[in-house]
Amino acid sequence: MITQIAVVIPAHDEQALLPHALAALAVAARHPSLTGVRVRTVVVADTCRDGTAALAREAGAHVVTTDCRNPGMARHAGVHHALTRWTQSPADTWIATTDADSTVPPNWLAHQLDQARQGWHAVVGTVCLPPSSPLAAPHRARYEATRPAGGVAWHHPHVHGANLGVAADAYLDTGGFPALATGEDHALVKALEHRGHRVLRTTHAPVLTSPRLNARARGGFGDYLAAMPHPSGT
Repeated sequence: MITQIAVVIPAHDEQALLPHALAALAVAARHPSLTGVRVRTVVVADTCRDGTAALAREAGAHVVTTDCRNPGMARHAGVHHALTRWTQSPADTWIATTDADSTVPPNWLAHQLDQARQGWHAVVGTVCLPPSSPLAAPHRARYEATRPAGGVAWHHPHVHGANLGVAADAYLDTGGFPALATGEDHALVKALEHRGHRVLRTTHAPVLTSPRLNARARGGFGDYLAAMPHPSGT
């Protein structure tokens, strides 16, 4: 039975966007269905030269500082902190991950917990762009192009560290996030599936993410957006 949730957020010089991410998480943590479940947030301030760590502490988050400039190592450091500091039994703990430039919906944690109670070992969600972004329409078009025709049940092919949840015991069974500069989320989900854990790919509770094109990680979502044709055709 899940009695605690640890939310892990890697952050590299994110003082401008992190407060919005933490405010959205605070709302999600107050969802009525989480009564009796303790929610803690770990911000991993990775190679930060700004006020990211201080802002996180002011918001009530636990802060882990690293100097690896590596999302896989940063995410793993955050999970390790949570599991070694707060957990008596991994079977009681759910790990949720998002990004410092993303805002989760109010039902985000409630949705993941509900799936965990139904026996899923991991929840792989989707992300969306704000409607104000000029890339929102092309992103949606590309996203919809991955959906099979005919209205069949769709288990989407996407993996985003900004919208991911996993049972702590399943996480430990796979060795956790690998030390990759990009694709650590894909690698974890692949390992979970390889080990026979139940992985739910769902389009419910999508996370709103930043439309910035100056990617923080090569080969990540920012590069995916930058590769899109601009709506003006330029």
